[in-house]
Amino acid sequence: MDTVTYPQEKVIDFITDGMVPLRVAADHPLASGYDVTWTPALLVIDSEGKEYHRVVGFLPDDEFVPAILLGIGKAFFNKNEFSKALEKFEEIMTSYPASDSAAEAIFMAGVSGYKNSNDPMPLKKSYEYLAEKHPDSLWTKRAYPYRLLD
Repeated sequence: MDTVTYPQEKVIDFITDGMVPLRVAADHPLASGYDVTWTPALLVIDSEGKEYHRVVGFLPDDEFVPAILLGIGKAFFNKNEFSKALEKFEEIMTSYPASDSAAEAIFMAGVSGYKNSNDPMPLKKSYEYLAEKHPDSLWTKRAYPYRLLD
């Protein structure tokens, strides 16, 4: 990733605008604390060291940003900051709709919308959108029961 992904301007801008990147060698004790057994391993963690998302293996630049955005959204979600989570998931849906992270972002946007409002319609809308845009996705299958909501 050092020669292909990290040098890309959009990746540099994304990292410098909102992240504190930390590179740890696979044999460093910190890596063993996170059970890193293969590299590259990208972890989204908070300031206390709690892990929210992990991606193992090479990512091209057009997949790097949405994958990390997904992790940031999950961190907000797990901290019950649903409107902030929804912003990150919607950014993936809008700016990276063809990425491998898009289907999970759509699913999580529906769940975040529901958790933020107690209105089940975001769940149903997420299923409908997944069924249309990602019919074969695992996330569409997971959202399948939401089709029954009124």
